Amino acid sequence: MPTYTPPLRDMRFVLHEVLNVVDELKLLPAHADIDADTINAVLEEGGKFAAEVIAPLNQSGDAEGCTLDKATHEVKAPKGFKEAYAKYVEGGWPALSCDPAYGGQGLPHVVNQSFYEMLNSSNQAWTMYPGLSHGAYEALHAHGSAEQKALYLPKLTSGHWTGTMCLTEPHCGTDLGLLRTKAEPQADGSYKITGQKIFISAGEHDLAENIVHLVLARLPDAPAGSKGISLFVVPKFLPNADGSIGARNGVFCAALEHKMGIHANATAQIVLEGAIGTLVGEPNKGLQAMFVMMNAARLGVGMQSLGLTEVAYQNAVAYAKDRIQMRALSGPKNPDKPADAIIVHPDVRKMLLTARAYAEGGRALAMWTTLMLDKELGSDDEDERKECADLVALVTPIVKAFFTDNAWIATSHCMQVFGGHGYIREWGMEQFVRDARINMIYEGTNTIQSLDLLGRKVLGDNGKKLKKFGKLVQEFVEDEGTNEALQEFVNPLAELGDKLTKLTTEIGMKAMGNADEVGAAAVDYLRVCGHLVFAYFWARMAKVALAKQDSGDPFYTAKLATARFYYAKLLPETASLIRSCRAGLAPLMAMDEALF
Repeated sequence: MPTYTPPLRDMRFVLHEVLNVVDELKLLPAHADIDADTINAVLEEGGKFAAEVIAPLNQSGDAEGCTLDKATHEVKAPKGFKEAYAKYVEGGWPALSCDPAYGGQGLPHVVNQSFYEMLNSSNQAWTMYPGLSHGAYEALHAHGSAEQKALYLPKLTSGHWTGTMCLTEPHCGTDLGLLRTKAEPQADGSYKITGQKIFISAGEHDLAENIVHLVLARLPDAPAGSKGISLFVVPKFLPNADGSIGARNGVFCAALEHKMGIHANATAQIVLEGAIGTLVGEPNKGLQAMFVMMNAARLGVGMQSLGLTEVAYQNAVAYAKDRIQMRALSGPKNPDKPADAIIVHPDVRKMLLTARAYAEGGRALAMWTTLMLDKELGSDDEDERKECADLVALVTPIVKAFFTDNAWIATSHCMQVFGGHGYIREWGMEQFVRDARINMIYEGTNTIQSLDLLGRKVLGDNGKKLKKFGKLVQEFVEDEGTNEALQEFVNPLAELGDKLTKLTTEIGMKAMGNADEVGAAAVDYLRVCGHLVFAYFWARMAKVALAKQDSGDPFYTAKLATARFYYAKLLPETASLIRSCRAGLAPLMAMDEALF
């Protein structure tokens, strides 16, 4: 059975030594009283909950899965899940970063996101039940009416109700402009909603007393396409005015998807038969409102993969230190044993270090991104809010796609470390691989994220958002340009920044002649951007580690070694990616489709 130890030391390093979050957060009115001891204490307790309460349920939940009673349309989660959720609610964990006006604790999002990394390492399928609620909370908090906020937000904040996002339908996939679910206005101002939704994570379960569905649908006079989509809140049980549970609504689970992974989360087919809902925001502006939830979900999926990368790495390292097999090519390293531990073999170390570098680089980017989100939401400086919003918008597709691609690589490597035992279920590694592979697909495939990055976030505003991140890189390069000890990091970082600028210009020029050039380059382009961002944070982490390498703390020695590995063995991937981008559209379209 896999084990998990919360990476609290590395979290404290990133939060306090690299990002100086307390100083940053104290400038925000809502967090003026925050201190490091509070953050550390919350994460320590959160780590205990993750490791002790939900991690032991991960394998059993995967084996058991969810059960649908077709007569009642009720879904039962695996054994222990409901009890674990009750402890989660009792501990006040759902309210961690929620607005105190609705019963929340008002802690920074960067603390909540770090907690969620640990939850995802411990049990991704379980974490998805409360995880979707945060997106529903954010969407209603931003776009709900006063009545909707008063009715739903306290219950979502406490965790007594959970939330979902009901977007896609069998025929439309990501192209939401094709959706057909209808909303008929009623005399009392409500709407009757009829249609079918698929792939609804946590769409039906027995963990909470009510489920709040956010549903995209069309009004009778709605224009065609994505401009005619409205957003509705559709609860499983209609709430009474006092917030108590009322009548059963016409929204049901018709079936559960049988998936390759995350078996313990109910991925539901949802049928709406005249279900009562209320409009969220303005008519035909539902997609803008839902993007609050979608962007939260994309960051959340990135955290799922970060969590899997970390836990897979931990278990692979433990195995590699214990498993003896063959001798090192340079001679015995454990002469008192019949063979050497496999961690002596160079390629085993390469696989382990790949996972470690992607986990620690991802953690730094995730925490920085959420810190920018805290500043976007909490700064009283309008220019700062806009600056942070642009940076969050730019890196959101990178967090989703780069993290999930990296987790697929890392978990596969970690399974490989186990050799034949890697695909034996009892070790747990094959479950991490199965779960990680799904993350690359849902909440917008990684190709969709790549098109969003290159087409909308970069070329769409003539590179303004990209230049804002580039400015951070440039400032670091200029500040450390005379620091001889950092040149091994500064020079490659500066060089990649220059190459990305040129590449972006080239793709933009090609796209003016043929927009399909964006589609040809987008996936490789996002991965180049991902490496630039990781390289920037690895350089920042290396700076701190270099300054403290003589402290006697082996943590800094390991951090510096991992930084050097990343720059030497992973960053060079950008050379082939840039060449692939420059190859353009022609090699992809030359073959007639009849020849495929």
